[in-house]
Amino acid sequence: MASLPQPKRCQWATSAPDFPHYHDEEWGFPVADDQKLFEKLCLESFQSGLSWRTILAKRESFRLAFAQFDFHKVAQFTEMDVQALLENKSIVRNKRKILAVINNAKRAQEMVVEEGSLAAFLWRFEPDIKPSYQPNSQTTCPESIALAKALKKRGWQFLGPTTLYAFMQSMGLVNDHELQCDLRKTIDEARDAFQRPTT
Repeated sequence: MASLPQPKRCQWATSAPDFPHYHDEEWGFPVADDQKLFEKLCLESFQSGLSWRTILAKRESFRLAFAQFDFHKVAQFTEMDVQALLENKSIVRNKRKILAVINNAKRAQEMVVEEGSLAAFLWRFEPDIKPSYQPNSQTTCPESIALAKALKKRGWQFLGPTTLYAFMQSMGLVNDHELQCDLRKTIDEARDAFQRPTT
């Protein structure tokens, strides 16, 4: 019996056993859910200086450790919670990044009050992709640079332009699936049908 042909994926999606499912089911699909957006911002900040494979392997542990990334709960974390996180071997135990997540949870609460939702604010920075753009060819864009500045001004931490461009790629603000990837058309269709959040 002949085996079914393998789908064509982005090159990076073939570099680790757990990448194909993440690539096929999550990466690039547009997201408007505040809790999912906050989770990804946090995980991307933890990934800084590390591999995404490391973070993806620990994602469920991160979710347990950070109250499923419910920023209303994380904003209430105490020094005792910080100490417990620093002793938690199933996550990345970087104190600066842990404190940044707690700080950013408080900033997220403020943003919901001021902007209506995280999604409404973040999607304002959806990149303006030119026809000549080559997918997966850059690590920042003018919009990720602008978003980094806007978040820093509001007191957010550990979210630079490169980290935020990776966030944009994964949360569907840009379709960065490679041209030969079977998912590229699917993501385009999902983005076309997606209702951009507004205040």
